[in-house]
Amino acid sequence: MPLPAPVPYFVVPITGAPFFMSRKLFLPFFLALVAAAEWYAFQAVRTLVQASSPGVRRTTTILYWVVTALVWGLGIWAVSNRREHVSYKAYFGGLLLAVIAAKMLIIIPLLLEDVVRLGRWALQLVGRPAGAGAGPAISRSEFLSKAALVAGAVPFVALIWGMFKGRTDYTVKRVVLRFPNLPASFDGFKMLQISDLHTGSFQSLDPLRRAVALINEQAADMVFMTGDLVNNYAAEVEEHIDTLAGIRAKLPIYSVLGNHDYSDYVDWTQEGGQAAKDANLARLKNSHARMGWNLLLDEARTVERNGEKISIIGVQNWGARGFAQYGNLAKAHAAADPAAPFKILLSHDPSHWDAQVVNYPDIDLMLAGHTHGMQFGINLSFLKWSPVQYAYKQWAGLYQRGRQHLYVNTGLGFIGYPGRVGFLPEITVFELRRG
Repeated sequence: MPLPAPVPYFVVPITGAPFFMSRKLFLPFFLALVAAAEWYAFQAVRTLVQASSPGVRRTTTILYWVVTALVWGLGIWAVSNRREHVSYKAYFGGLLLAVIAAKMLIIIPLLLEDVVRLGRWALQLVGRPAGAGAGPAISRSEFLSKAALVAGAVPFVALIWGMFKGRTDYTVKRVVLRFPNLPASFDGFKMLQISDLHTGSFQSLDPLRRAVALINEQAADMVFMTGDLVNNYAAEVEEHIDTLAGIRAKLPIYSVLGNHDYSDYVDWTQEGGQAAKDANLARLKNSHARMGWNLLLDEARTVERNGEKISIIGVQNWGARGFAQYGNLAKAHAAADPAAPFKILLSHDPSHWDAQVVNYPDIDLMLAGHTHGMQFGINLSFLKWSPVQYAYKQWAGLYQRGRQHLYVNTGLGFIGYPGRVGFLPEITVFELRRG
């Protein structure tokens, strides 16, 4: 089914709204917050030049608002017209995101200062003797303005770094998973997951060639790709087919489709209608085959070692929060070998876990992607935070409920914001252990 609001991932919390606020209230709130951030950032800059000559102050004001208008204009143009010249337009959108993030941080200390100033003004007003003057004005602190601007520079610099370095700074994560029902022959079995390649966002062949070389260094028994091979069009992956066909594993490579693979974000009424959309999907499926990947469309496969079996189940995209629900888990689960005591599910969207997968207790492990960790956040051993967590309960890393496990890979590629900060492009290596 087509989606009502085709948007890139980095604005999911804006369009979907956090769990504590309705959509109708959130967008006006967000726009008001952006307007306030712009005004406070201007006040901080103006405070720094308040002792300068009138000409300097006037020039600073003009430059601030001209640059602000230019960044907003180019950013909105880039986001609203994503089809053509994607390579450089994505950077305009990324620059706008960096500016918004910086000014959102600037607003915090200055808003707190204004609350204090308002309180002090009220105390002066109440305590002023009858007929007394208003007293000296309480000026904004130059130190606090400088501190706010320095604080705002942190996310700005980080997001710019993410566009030029972080987006292809490939990271291998290693996860050991223990299951009491894992067949003994699969003790030590090594699986590798990649997800969300979004090949349409790459401007050259080199980044994915480096990623494939790193994948092959892991010498995995089996490789999985959990959806979003392209942004919208099947043609996006075709220049990378030879590269991706170079991924090696001891056993077959399995893949599933993600929400972007169905090209629901394209207005096909302008490009040939439903027949053209169907042809695009068929062309993408053929690319999986050309790369030697086994695309699972609500199907299951059996992997056997020394007479012992595990099942690999793959479903088409199934997501909550307005995303398409093409997958049929019941059909795929029924196709699994009943003699296999251990089952792995490949499903692109982690919201599928709470919605359906937990009702199938014999699915031991679900591998998902989709969230990208919003390509921005704090990813430390003791602290993980990203704005996407306000839209998804499970959004990065490992989760467990009873004997069931879910792992959310934050993706190898990028879309929307052409970079990554904190949540770098991920290659996940799992070691299955019995016990």
